[in-house]
Amino acid sequence: MSVSQAGDIKAGGMVGHARFLAEPAFQRLVALEPWLKRAIPVLIIIFLAVVFSARTASLMAERDSADQTARMFLSLLADSGQGALREAAANDMMPQTPAAYERVLSRTLPTEALISGRMFLVTDVDGTVIAQRGGEDRIGQNTQTFIEGMQPLALFGQGAGVLETIIDERPYLAAAARIADTDALFLILQDKAEIFASWRRRASMNVTLFVATSSILLVLLYAYFAQVARAHEADLVYCETQKRVDLALTRGHCGLWDWDLARGRIYWSQSMFEMLGYRSGDEVLSFGEVARYVHPDDADLFDLAEKAAARDIVRVDRTLRMRHAEGYFIRLRLRTEAVEHPVHGIHLIGIAVDMTEQHRLAELSQLASDNLQAAIESTSESFALWDRDGKLVLYNHRFIEHNGLEEVVLQPGMARADVDALIRTPVSERRIPHPQEGGTAITCERQIADGRWLQINERATPSGGRISVGSDITPLKMQEERLIVSERRLMATNHDLVLAQRAALEKAVALEEINQKFFDAKERAEAANRAKAEFLANVSHELRTPLNAIIGFSEMIQRRILGPIGNPRYEEYIDDIHESGAFLLNVINDILEMSKIEAGRLVLDREPIDLQPIIEETMQMTAFLAQPKSIAVVTEIAPGMQVEADRRAIKQILINLLTNAIKFTGDQGQVRIRAKCVGCEVRIYIEDNGCGIPAAALQRLGKPFEQVQNQFSKNHSGSGLGLAISRSLTEMHGGALKIRSRVGRGTVVSVRLPCATGDHEAKPDAA
Repeated sequence: MSVSQAGDIKAGGMVGHARFLAEPAFQRLVALEPWLKRAIPVLIIIFLAVVFSARTASLMAERDSADQTARMFLSLLADSGQGALREAAANDMMPQTPAAYERVLSRTLPTEALISGRMFLVTDVDGTVIAQRGGEDRIGQNTQTFIEGMQPLALFGQGAGVLETIIDERPYLAAAARIADTDALFLILQDKAEIFASWRRRASMNVTLFVATSSILLVLLYAYFAQVARAHEADLVYCETQKRVDLALTRGHCGLWDWDLARGRIYWSQSMFEMLGYRSGDEVLSFGEVARYVHPDDADLFDLAEKAAARDIVRVDRTLRMRHAEGYFIRLRLRTEAVEHPVHGIHLIGIAVDMTEQHRLAELSQLASDNLQAAIESTSESFALWDRDGKLVLYNHRFIEHNGLEEVVLQPGMARADVDALIRTPVSERRIPHPQEGGTAITCERQIADGRWLQINERATPSGGRISVGSDITPLKMQEERLIVSERRLMATNHDLVLAQRAALEKAVALEEINQKFFDAKERAEAANRAKAEFLANVSHELRTPLNAIIGFSEMIQRRILGPIGNPRYEEYIDDIHESGAFLLNVINDILEMSKIEAGRLVLDREPIDLQPIIEETMQMTAFLAQPKSIAVVTEIAPGMQVEADRRAIKQILINLLTNAIKFTGDQGQVRIRAKCVGCEVRIYIEDNGCGIPAAALQRLGKPFEQVQNQFSKNHSGSGLGLAISRSLTEMHGGALKIRSRVGRGTVVSVRLPCATGDHEAKPDAA
């Protein structure tokens, strides 16, 4: 900083923009500064002295009050204890033992009386402690041995008042009262340290607050003087900064403006005068002086000032021409914003930048842009230029036409993604690779909606943008397509001839092989069918005839038609014979039934059937299986349900499923039969709470001779055909059989059958 600048600050002067805004306030501050430097330390010392004196006097008064309160409370407690003992003596209940004294004192003096280090003693006429409440145990000790200054209390009793004594080198307050007009005493002792404990805490807190307040005030005093020193340094820095700002504004061809709308004045920086070529005098100008420099067609400063003062505008950003000292006009871009000054009202503060050169360059750029636009419009190719950010810069009418765009929608500055979204989707598009370009060039062939073919060539510009040029190659593509079609036709004709010859030979060989295989398979099928028919006939004749005889004779023996049986064991044997024969006959019947079904020779005699009687009849037929195991069979059957089916087949399905459910349900179990209409079909559910079926075994059930091995199947024999026959008969009726089961929880078998004709409008399932 120069010596002249430092001299200006010391003299109380200001420069630059600060002079325009803060000169009056700065002058007042400079005048008050010497007085403030002298007065502030004195005021702080006086304040601390007054606070110290006031708090000291208050603390001493509080200490005296605490002492007086303690003495008065001890005297009251002595009176209370003496009164209790006098009342006990008057009632001939004078305590004789320490425990009796303890009970009297505990009733008279509550536990709260022992706080703050109080101790109650009862002495005999010799001064020996005979009872005590609170404090260290003194029973049996003479008060003269451990209480210094006890004589006045022993001589005068309550008349001695409250005295200071010493116990174990610690000061105590003591009060005494005689017991029943004898030399025996009731003593109350209180530690003085406990009396003043609260007062000491308050005193410590006040000292801490005084020290903290003094420290804060001293820190503020130091900060004040440091701030004054920094303010002087800041003034020096400000002057230097002001010089640098003026230099920067001059080099940047811009100037600082500050409009004081209330006073009608405008502040110009030094660079503003230099930019316009005028000699700077007073840096604050009037509106009228500045208005003479502005071109009359560009701005009315008075109108702008009125709008800003009325808050119609809060900022100004416009370009205007101002007259140079040599007579020509220069273009300035004025950018200001309204700022509320706390003292001087609204100011418009901003800068004015010389835009003359930029305006000339913009005119040249616009001229070049117009020439370029005219040139690309005259070409027959479509043209589009994108900048490095993917924004549209330039395009011609061919680009709009080829891409199916609307001229009113397409505008320069649009993002490429937005333009691509507006482009009409081409019929087809094929990209042509350019390995030698390294990925910077893109060429593709595109067919647009009107049938024309375009070749789009896109290249990168040095600035990072993209140039897209599209050429109409429709004639070339048409000629190319004609050549390709002709070549394909020729190749297809030749290929078809070759394939036709090869296919004819292969078909002849294949037909001959298929014919031979067909005859062989036919002969094997006919032989197998004959063998199967013969086997079934033999089984029917050779097995069923003797089985019927075995079963018939066993029944005669069971009924004792020809007389009683001699040996009881024979009765068991004949029952086993009858049961085994019946079981074997059922197995043979199931095998024959399954064979008829698989051969397609089973013919169903369909008729409308009411399900409820059939289900009840089936339950009666299987009741003998459920009774020995105490299994409850429960039914929930909606009345009036009819199906068009074979009565014998439906009964066989129900018997097989119900028998299985009872067979694989344990003792005391339950089997439940439900039937209901759902839409145009009848659903029958047979549920049990037996052992259940593993998930892996469910896939095998329903196939001939398949059984699930569990703890129940080991005890019940069977052919494994019952479920397969039931599934096949259900499917022959156009229905379906499904099984759901969980191990240990039970099994549910559902049978779905179509309703009888005319019963399709049954009520839907409420569930």
